[in-house]
Amino acid sequence: MDITQLILDDHHEQRRLFAILEQIDRTDTAALSAVWARLAAFLEVHAAAEEEVFYPELLHVGAGVGDLDPEAETQDAIADHNAIRDAVAAVAGHEVGSNGWYEAVARANEANSDHMAEEEREGLTDFRLHAGLQLRHRLAVAFAAFEAAHIAGVTAVDKDPQSYVREVEEVIAASNSRGSHGLSKSDGSLGIGTLKGR
Repeated sequence: MDITQLILDDHHEQRRLFAILEQIDRTDTAALSAVWARLAAFLEVHAAAEEEVFYPELLHVGAGVGDLDPEAETQDAIADHNAIRDAVAAVAGHEVGSNGWYEAVARANEANSDHMAEEEREGLTDFRLHAGLQLRHRLAVAFAAFEAAHIAGVTAVDKDPQSYVREVEEVIAASNSRGSHGLSKSDGSLGIGTLKGR
């Protein structure tokens, strides 16, 4: 098991759910509502799992790809997560099945698609190149456990990208001073719970 593959699997499922929405008759508002509710919750749980499990370790072991370093990759990803959260929240302001609703869903799809493409080219590539298989497996377990524990969703809270990176780097520095190898604790958490409220 590899966290980079789990993230790619989630991306595939997100694309699949957006495609399902496009194929449901617009008068079937019950089906549209049900699929959208699942997708909206999934998008936030996925982002939260990445922020809790993946990006702290990318900052710890990543070396960057192309012109981007891990800090830039991570700040961009957190900003993308905020844009996705905001786009998802905007959908609620429209009647399900209306033109406005479809336009808002399309904006959420676009924000998410742009993020996934960047993440697949940058953060995931960086991690595959610089993180060992044992770490990738351990993080996959923590990532899967986080998503399973939050299957019903999590509270959507935007985070300041610079503050997120700064706080994670403080955890990394403390971990390095203790001689720890990797950030994950035995329970799969990263000890950065303060990030959840940002």
